[in-house]
Amino acid sequence: MQRQRTRPELADFLRHKRESLSPTSVGLPATNRRRTPGLRREEVAALAGVGLTWYTWLEQGRDIGVSSQFLDRLAKVFQLNQAERRHLYLLTSMRHPLETGITEYQVPASIQRIMDDLPADYLCYVLNLHWDVLAFNNKADQYFGFSSTTGQARNFLWLLFTDERYQQLLPDWKTEAYQLLSSFRRDYALNKHDPNIQAMIRELTQISSVFEQMWNRHEIYQPCSGIRQFAIQGVVQHYQYSSLTFDLDKHNRLIIYAPLA
Repeated sequence: MQRQRTRPELADFLRHKRESLSPTSVGLPATNRRRTPGLRREEVAALAGVGLTWYTWLEQGRDIGVSSQFLDRLAKVFQLNQAERRHLYLLTSMRHPLETGITEYQVPASIQRIMDDLPADYLCYVLNLHWDVLAFNNKADQYFGFSSTTGQARNFLWLLFTDERYQQLLPDWKTEAYQLLSSFRRDYALNKHDPNIQAMIRELTQISSVFEQMWNRHEIYQPCSGIRQFAIQGVVQHYQYSSLTFDLDKHNRLIIYAPLA
């Protein structure tokens, strides 16, 4: 019943997207013979690789099955952004699309302002899908030494297993490293074909036997919040941490550590 209720909305969505595109925007020649704005149904059908009758039924809101491959082709024809692509999937098949694994390397000014406005004793930094460290505050730099690295080496997973300071920073390093690596594997599933990620995994496997053993367990750790201990000049300090995703499509997140009294 729920699927039937969404079909009129699907029809309106497809019709609006079709009418909002000009022929030239999809590589078709311009013509003065058009009586209605946008693309014709037969043009959408041809660009998406389906028959006119089948596409017409879909745009009329008929209850017909669709494949993920077709939805992705249609999303490209209509030049949908990630939010619109997700909406198309939900309207047609009641499921979310496969994640694209696209990430970002820039930090919005609004996120930088949040970091700047946090209390001075808070640690915060920004990670992308690859766990590259994109930004950090002074307190996080004091603890993690981000500013002492550049380029691809400024990657949280890489530092965790190659920088000896992290073994001193985390009193129970082996447990924490395993949980962090298991969390990384959740993101790795979305970008495992990226050559840079594959190169990093191969290199870590070669230089760290501990990493190799942990990686081969294939476990995934879901929580992105909890309590973490840091040893600073021999004194153990407790922080409560949370991961706040601010770009769902690009998988960027702000990690915040708040000191516990």
